[in-house]
Amino acid sequence: MKKVSIQGIKGSFHEDAALKYFNNEKIEIVECKTFKQAVEMVDRDEVDLCVMAIENSIAGSLLGNYTLMRQYHLRIIGEVYLHIEMNLLMNNGANPQDIKEIHSHPIALKQCMEFIEKNATDAILLEKSDTAGAAKALKESKRTDVATIGNTRTSELYNLEVKEKGIETNKRNYTRFLVLKKQSETTSENNKTSICFECGHYHGSLANVLKIFSEYEINLTKIQSIPILGKPEEYSFHVDLEYLDQNKYEKAIHKALKNVSSLSILGEYKKGIMPR
Repeated sequence: MKKVSIQGIKGSFHEDAALKYFNNEKIEIVECKTFKQAVEMVDRDEVDLCVMAIENSIAGSLLGNYTLMRQYHLRIIGEVYLHIEMNLLMNNGANPQDIKEIHSHPIALKQCMEFIEKNATDAILLEKSDTAGAAKALKESKRTDVATIGNTRTSELYNLEVKEKGIETNKRNYTRFLVLKKQSETTSENNKTSICFECGHYHGSLANVLKIFSEYEINLTKIQSIPILGKPEEYSFHVDLEYLDQNKYEKAIHKALKNVSSLSILGEYKKGIMPR
């Protein structure tokens, strides 16, 4: 049975993502307090893989997680997109009109700000390490003036009432999770690659690299710049490539290598399906 580390505890969106990716395959979820701890467990061979969020359609990219991937030299072997539905959860018998505080993960709070500003204007927002952990703590506290934000499974696991369903601002809210491992996995189904590169700090250097992929009919689905520590005004670029022709992809990478100062392939894998 594969051991899979996640940031958070059972009932979290990270666990949902892991279960969705591995489908009917039995896995053992290993709970971690931080993303760093989750990737360190892979690095130390204490788990087989890690499932880690990398971006949300509302809150944006988790820049620190890009750094962790490179720092621990982990490889992306897959991805999974999870539709995120947020619910307002409270202890049994509590009244939403009595809410004084809302506890949840900062990204979850950000995703629901329109609802919060309209329905809980005076509530104090307290950031927690993950949604499921906040829900568990709320249940243990027995407080009726505190609410949390989480998914349906969280409410069931920790016996909380769903007071309002679907409170996320954007109903097309999804999070992309990466599946990370120490070694790469190459299969004939691979049609997506994540790379990271640095190019010269001069006019047109980035454009020249991106143009290469266009020439070989490769779709760039994401471009993320990350500041380089110790090098003011210089950045590394994380780019996701989607392709149909393996030969054209390989030629594009070969040509790109001649136009950058460094390039790393973070993973070659099968493209995940976007929720509809």
